[in-house]
Amino acid sequence: MINKLDFMMENNNYLKGGEFLTKSSNDIFIPEEFNEEQKMIAETCEDFLDKEVFPILDRIDEKEPGLMRGLISKIGEMGLLGVSVPEEYMGFGQSFTTSMLTSDRLGSGFAFSVAYSAHTGIGTLPILYYGNNEQKQKYLPKLATGELAAAYCLTEPNAGSDANSGKTKAVLSADGKHYVLNGQKMWITNGGFADVLTVFAKIDDDKILSAFIVERDFPGVTFGAEEKKMGIKGSSTVQIFFNDCMVPVENLLGKRGEGFRIALNILHIGRIKLGANVIGACKRAIMHGVNYANERKQFGSFISSFGAIKYKLGEMVVKTWGIESAVYRTAKYVDETIDKHVAEGMERPQAYLQAIGEYGMEAAILKVLGSESQDYIVDEAVQIHGGMGFSGEMPVDRCYRDSRINRIFEGTNEINRLVCADMLLKHAKKADSTIFAEAKSIYDNIESFKNEAITTGDYFDYYIKLSAYYKKAILLVMSRAYETLGKQYSTEQEVMMSISDMAMQAYAAESLTFRVKKIVTMLGEEKAAIYKKILDVFMYEAAARISKAANDAINSFAEGDEFVKLKKAITMFTTLKPVNVKEARRAIANKLIEDNKYNF
Repeated sequence: MINKLDFMMENNNYLKGGEFLTKSSNDIFIPEEFNEEQKMIAETCEDFLDKEVFPILDRIDEKEPGLMRGLISKIGEMGLLGVSVPEEYMGFGQSFTTSMLTSDRLGSGFAFSVAYSAHTGIGTLPILYYGNNEQKQKYLPKLATGELAAAYCLTEPNAGSDANSGKTKAVLSADGKHYVLNGQKMWITNGGFADVLTVFAKIDDDKILSAFIVERDFPGVTFGAEEKKMGIKGSSTVQIFFNDCMVPVENLLGKRGEGFRIALNILHIGRIKLGANVIGACKRAIMHGVNYANERKQFGSFISSFGAIKYKLGEMVVKTWGIESAVYRTAKYVDETIDKHVAEGMERPQAYLQAIGEYGMEAAILKVLGSESQDYIVDEAVQIHGGMGFSGEMPVDRCYRDSRINRIFEGTNEINRLVCADMLLKHAKKADSTIFAEAKSIYDNIESFKNEAITTGDYFDYYIKLSAYYKKAILLVMSRAYETLGKQYSTEQEVMMSISDMAMQAYAAESLTFRVKKIVTMLGEEKAAIYKKILDVFMYEAAARISKAANDAINSFAEGDEFVKLKKAITMFTTLKPVNVKEARRAIANKLIEDNKYNF
């Protein structure tokens, strides 16, 4: 067995959840480091979409009977439903990073990607990580191969973000052999064809949910009509009703009263996976945008030659590259944390859940940053098309409509911003945390700080120092807000969301910095020049966003001398050298235009 100390010494770049605010790793994992097996899996995902999904998108959206279920079976035959499932259950047994890569590459599959993600994520993982041996043996092999399809039943008409307020009840039958389930679930993805359902309900008068594995053909289960949705029209979304549904007692998933914990951990997984999922969707929208810009002429020139269009194309690339950098940095941290827990003697399923829970803050960051980047990108892709972008016949129509759900999926972005701020506070309150101590030191010594970042001569030293300043700004604002507001802090949601916005920008900015630095060592200065342009633009914009969010927060709680002191500090921490963002974006756009596809 690996010794814990040996593990930590060999992984000096490993950061625990939330530690990025007070520490910097010497190195991070970047997409340019995928091994050959991972690249092969990525190509397999892309080939599947090209051959099986993209040619029939209209048929999928029309919900042709059996079509989506057939696609789930097909991709199951290729092994791609079992990427996260151990080999003993007919799965692929791959790393968390590889599962994120799969989500990334299949993310451009529109409604199919939703069905796939629901099956492999919230549908399968509750059984994988909370099921007993008998439950795993019975269900996982068939879920991994596509013989069975899965769904997850948590939301109710009056229980959305407040999931534990659900009214679905389970009562033990007189003979003690079944739980009698009664209630209603809504917005159930894959519900129209799923064979296996993870259903959350309260047993008797319990205050906390329990979870059950319910099969489609159990007596008492009925399914509503398919919902009519704004986007992801091809995905199955129905209400499910349980009327005296008889669930065998052996189908209780986990322990009684463990359902809310199961739901929370599965939501963390869904959030972090959604961060990866949107990458593929962003790249496809960019492809449609640049293809059209290279075909459409106005005033005698292709519109891709116009500065206004180059601005949009360049910005789309910067945002996509930013979320991609943060996603794979986090994915590797999760893998390293899993390995650490296993080295300490923990079983791998428990190690996985422990790791996901530890990075709940980063998961919320990726979910919000990814979904909002995607919404910007698809909107600009439509705008590039002009009037044609508003036509239902153009492919960007589907990109636009299907993107909108991601700010609602896996907890709304508002909830996730609050989760991020709450977890930051919890990290700060841990006994071994240095967050409050460092924040106090920053506040007490503001007058002695000088913005050394803008005077440094080395390119990467400059951005590393700037990233550190962004993080100091977060610690300063969070600590002063908490100290000033006290018990009121948790009700001042606007302040909390501003702090979350700062954290999101800082995490992505540092991720880009370390990624570009590593690319320079891999490719050399000349080939890496375009990536330095991406970094320049992102860091410039991050400074402005962090400054605004910080000032929004400060204006809400600070007064007098403290107000003046904090404003001065934020100005110093978010001041950077001038960046010619026009020329940087044009350089990025020119590469995109020349390649006529996303190739960064």
